Amino acid sequence: MKSKFNRFLSQWQLQWMVLPGIAFMIVFNYIPIYGISIAFKNYTVVDSVSTANWVGLENFRIIFEDTFFWEAVRNTLAISLLKLALGFFIPIALAIMIYEMKDGKLKKTIQTISYIPHFFSWIVLGGMMISWLSTSGFFNQVLMSVGLMDKGVNHLLEPSKYWWIAVFSDLWKEVGWGTILYLAGMSKIDPTYYEAARMDGATKLTQIRTITLPLLTPIISLNLILAVSNILGSNLDQTFVLMNSQNQNRSEVINSFVYKMGITQGDFSYATAVGLGVSIISIILLLITNKVTKKMNNGQSVIL
Repeated sequence: MKSKFNRFLSQWQLQWMVLPGIAFMIVFNYIPIYGISIAFKNYTVVDSVSTANWVGLENFRIIFEDTFFWEAVRNTLAISLLKLALGFFIPIALAIMIYEMKDGKLKKTIQTISYIPHFFSWIVLGGMMISWLSTSGFFNQVLMSVGLMDKGVNHLLEPSKYWWIAVFSDLWKEVGWGTILYLAGMSKIDPTYYEAARMDGATKLTQIRTITLPLLTPIISLNLILAVSNILGSNLDQTFVLMNSQNQNRSEVINSFVYKMGITQGDFSYATAVGLGVSIISIILLLITNKVTKKMNNGQSVIL
């Protein structure tokens, strides 16, 4: 105990640097946890958290009977699962292709081009999508020029297309940025592994399957855990920009639903109950995914 205290004193400069971060977490992450109690109360703006009347599980009963909530759940799961199916594997494939490129200048150019969309806000990218997908937009012009369409339509006004628009626009924005961790991991792989494989006659695909992917397993596992645990989350910025009155029945997700119920309609107890339920399910998904990924890492846990 004394040695730990002495080590703490010897690193006092570093400890002082950590204090602002700890204070930030306490003020903005831990103290607000007390507000979760309004999920079990009938809270209004004229009440305080402590004086609001307790209603038990009444808010959760209302949630289960709310068809609009289940519509938001359906949209959230559909969009998130499509993003997981495509957005999880494509960055891995793109990172491997970039890593295997021999032309250094071309490699840097492709990396830069793929990173750029990440740095634009959804306000900018959403405006571009709205313009491109409009009746006279770029997308329709291309389809009509190759004979796939006779006349232009506004694709964002067609609810059946919204899920795919949300998925592919998110891929366009984030797929390049998602390669960074994988490229960093591949840069640490010992080149002698590949040399030995080539001497044994292994093809490039065999090298990727037997060397690259197994050594990237810890990073892949970590990203899988984070992606699955956030499956009930969604990109609120993207939703607000692309959602309209025509596609709302396919674009309303849990986050936008909570915002609408809590901020717009002032039903804070209902919104908190939804948020609490989502958080609990997300923790359960995180623990389950962590358990599964342990088997991918020979019994070693990535985060817990």
